[in-house]
Amino acid sequence: MTRVSDHEREATTRRLQEAYAEGRLALDEMNERLEWALTARTHADLAPALADLPAPAQPEQLEIRTTNGRIKRSGLWRVPPRLRIVSEYAKVLLDLRHAQIDHDLVSIDLSLTYGSATLIVPRPCTADADAVHAEWGSVTLKTSSLRTPASPHIQVSGTLNYGHLRIRHR
Repeated sequence: MTRVSDHEREATTRRLQEAYAEGRLALDEMNERLEWALTARTHADLAPALADLPAPAQPEQLEIRTTNGRIKRSGLWRVPPRLRIVSEYAKVLLDLRHAQIDHDLVSIDLSLTYGSATLIVPRPCTADADAVHAEWGSVTLKTSSLRTPASPHIQVSGTLNYGHLRIRHR
């Protein structure tokens, strides 16, 4: 069992408040679920708070841009069908193990000049990096690239001029 972070609790409370504002929850039910969310220790404790609520609207493509620093997504987050990461010097970590993946195919496009990226995918997800061009960097794939109908497939494309890309299970 994985413990939830404060960020995950806050995201859950925001979604509960949105559901209340949409008229999906009565006030007493929202308060009860807020208590569940705020006292949750594990993902299993947190899941019932949102179990019967529809997912919020998700953009078809999400683009994250930065010049330098770090781009990190981990814990409970919703993965869009297309994700684009653009940076000159950033270090990128996309941890999909606890993410909600609603699509059979997720396309991740990387445009990193000097930065490196690590993708941690859950089992039994498959992934490929066939469309990644690494000029002076490297691409390491430690997952199956054979797409199966029963699990999501992560397709990575883009350019890494001087960086490295690692895709693996943990």
